Amino acid sequence: MTEKNLVDMSWDPVTRIVGSLGIHTKIDFANREVVDCHATSSIFRGYSVFLRGKDPRDAGFITSRICGICGDNHATCAMYAQNMAFGIRPPHMGEWIVNLGEAAEYMFDHNLFQDNLVGVDFCEKMVQKTNPSVLAKAETTASPHAAEHGFRTIADIMRALNPFEGSFYLEALQMSRLTREMFCLMEGRHVHPSTIYPGGVGTVPSNQLFSDYLVRLMKYIDFMKRAVPLHDDLFDFFCEALPGYDEVGKRRILLGCWGSFQNPETCDFKYANMASWGRDMFVTPGIVVDGELITTDLVEINLGIRILLGSSFYDDWDDGPMFVERDPLGNPVDKRHPWNQTTIPRPQKRELEGKYTWVMSPRWKWEKTGEHLALDTGGGPLARLWVTALAKRVDIGYVRATGASVEINLPKTVAHPEVTFTWKIPRYSSTIERNRARTYFQAYAAACALYFLERAMAELHAGNTATWTEFKVPEEGIGCGFHEAVRGVLSHHLVIKDRKIANYHPYPPTPWNASPRDSFGTLGPYEDAVKNTKLFEENGPDDFKGIDIMRTVRSFDPCLPCGVHMVIDGGRELRVVHSPRFGG
Repeated sequence: MTEKNLVDMSWDPVTRIVGSLGIHTKIDFANREVVDCHATSSIFRGYSVFLRGKDPRDAGFITSRICGICGDNHATCAMYAQNMAFGIRPPHMGEWIVNLGEAAEYMFDHNLFQDNLVGVDFCEKMVQKTNPSVLAKAETTASPHAAEHGFRTIADIMRALNPFEGSFYLEALQMSRLTREMFCLMEGRHVHPSTIYPGGVGTVPSNQLFSDYLVRLMKYIDFMKRAVPLHDDLFDFFCEALPGYDEVGKRRILLGCWGSFQNPETCDFKYANMASWGRDMFVTPGIVVDGELITTDLVEINLGIRILLGSSFYDDWDDGPMFVERDPLGNPVDKRHPWNQTTIPRPQKRELEGKYTWVMSPRWKWEKTGEHLALDTGGGPLARLWVTALAKRVDIGYVRATGASVEINLPKTVAHPEVTFTWKIPRYSSTIERNRARTYFQAYAAACALYFLERAMAELHAGNTATWTEFKVPEEGIGCGFHEAVRGVLSHHLVIKDRKIANYHPYPPTPWNASPRDSFGTLGPYEDAVKNTKLFEENGPDDFKGIDIMRTVRSFDPCLPCGVHMVIDGGRELRVVHSPRFGG
């Protein structure tokens, strides 16, 4: 081993993501590896602060503004928490419509990120600058699935991903428009829904509505029949051309998925039944540790959540109130659980050896070992597919979990025959596998949408057109919503007192993934995945692009607006705007 000569290198902000993420590293160029990493965020937003005292009915509309990318995921998760706290169950039709909207969101966002943002990391122009020898090999390497996707060589795939001019890059943009239209048919407006409320939806079901969605869905499925084999060819090539590349960005398998797509046949939103109806979701919730599925119980998952501070810019809430001492089943609730959290921001100078980010450190306490696990989402799809495969519960014809894989069956479309894609549990939780899973989950979401359409049409033809259940806000109540935002685990935790929000904490995927070193010194997933990773870029320190590091960070699909939770001390007024009356 060559003696280490460390070079400090930072990327701040990281590009082609949403929000202000900084990655600060120490690199050993002699041994071509990263030896340390810190992930920082320089923005603070106070949703958990200014939701206090608000009308609980407004939670979904307010929290959808947390993010301009996956705001509907927040609105949906808030609605789940409201349903529990209000004691209501939406009609079946309302749930099928929500599922169709969320499926369209997964298709839209994953498609845009994969081919118009992540894809640039693997395009011809990028590879030419970072690994010219790999591009030269790609020019002479035939694509194994050229007959399916139409690109003769791997270099042709890379050229198709060149930004603003590559054919596949441009085609993906068209798919983004198509899937956003699908979303708006179901949820009214993208990205802040106008038709999702506690108790159901305001969307009016009709043959025309579902037909308009289906026409677009079939075009998207046609596209996916090319996208899946294209990405398989591209990612497999990198692992073959650069032996060991499958371990870039590898970390211990610590994956969390909170489940997605409620089954209205069994979901009553009662906390007492949450373990049961949670397991009936069409994406199974669960936690995977070292390849083993240790739980699929949403009650256990909920009670295990701990919010640690460590290296983040907040004061602790040791002397704060206990909002919830026991859950509705009588289980004790920890002081560090989101139901009992109080957000106390403390701005200060950034010190990488001390406090350095506005992101907190969510962890999951595994009672069996006492560990506070730094779970990650694998960018969302990796955890979703891994948990669903191991749980072996989902079997709807279009999608089937086998215990070791997930089979995705797509019917005949205009340009392609029917096809079955099989996502298999990989050896590693790594950069390439996070990206690969993203493509497969697009096909998964499309397949589920076909099933949801069938069920919604059956309800329509049976005359079951109600989409909303009336409710009253209780004097007191608690609720929790569990869902999957595009990039992974999403939970909302609500406490109501005197018909007002007493406490509210949303925990999206980016706090889990972008978290800093916690109170125990445990690195967050970005930091952990980058640290010790091998570097395959051919450039030296004077012209270093950091492509392997950036591929690793982007494989998690960072979205920093969700990562931190603007508050003005003392209620200082910024500006008053008076809108004139019409004709005034």
